[in-house]
Amino acid sequence: MSALTCQWLAETRFADYSSLFFTPEGQGSDGSLEGQVFFLDALIRQLIEEIRAQALARGDRLALQVVEDAAYQLPGAGGESQGAGEPLRVLVRALTTLLNVPGLRRAAQWASGWPLAGQLAQVGRYLDRGEVDADGRSLDARVRERVLQGVDPHRPLVVVAHSLGTVVAFEALHEYPGTVDLLVTLGSPLATGAAVLERVRPQPVCTPEPVVRWLNFWDRDDLVVCRPRLHRWMLPNSSQVVPRTDRVDSDGVWVHTATKYLRQPAVAGPLVEALKR
Repeated sequence: MSALTCQWLAETRFADYSSLFFTPEGQGSDGSLEGQVFFLDALIRQLIEEIRAQALARGDRLALQVVEDAAYQLPGAGGESQGAGEPLRVLVRALTTLLNVPGLRRAAQWASGWPLAGQLAQVGRYLDRGEVDADGRSLDARVRERVLQGVDPHRPLVVVAHSLGTVVAFEALHEYPGTVDLLVTLGSPLATGAAVLERVRPQPVCTPEPVVRWLNFWDRDDLVVCRPRLHRWMLPNSSQVVPRTDRVDSDGVWVHTATKYLRQPAVAGPLVEALKR
């Protein structure tokens, strides 16, 4: 997530918390993929349901067949209930099958389900509120602390958040004492039902109080987004601010990256205007 503070000139700060995920200090939860089986199971089932609904709406029989094949491979669905298989491997196999949906394969975002599973699992690790360090701080608390570190609440603020960063920004801004002139979320999994939306804090979910304007962007080929229309599940803050969601379409082999989104005029334009103000 990048936090941009703007006066006459803009100061840009990139909040990098990746090292916190690569070095689990570890008490209270398992930082491995195996420790995220329950989360991945719930999220993959929701991804399947969302893609099934989209395929039905388009009348895409090929996509529906792929979705049904992926669903059949899930634990307890019939295929793996009759055969043996370590749970994580079974889930990744279903995820790899899901990537054969024509639109997703065309986008070529992931060669197999393993790298996608690792990316999705980071969201689960954050929401587990575990991996406590020697000072008793959970992983999610340390991530939010790093994001807000050095941000001056007395200066105008524009926040750009991507992927897991949208979940982090949502929670961090509920703790922020200043004003956020613009929040931009890109490729957000925030609205992913029980796997994410029902686990973020605070509940019930509402736009963070400091946010004056919230723009949310999603790409049709971005599997991480799952349910794109945040305004359907997000209550307004006291200023009646809710996210406004717009779709963008990127080309290439990896549409989930922040740079793909930021190259879109629909995304870059509001950012430029906010910085000018």
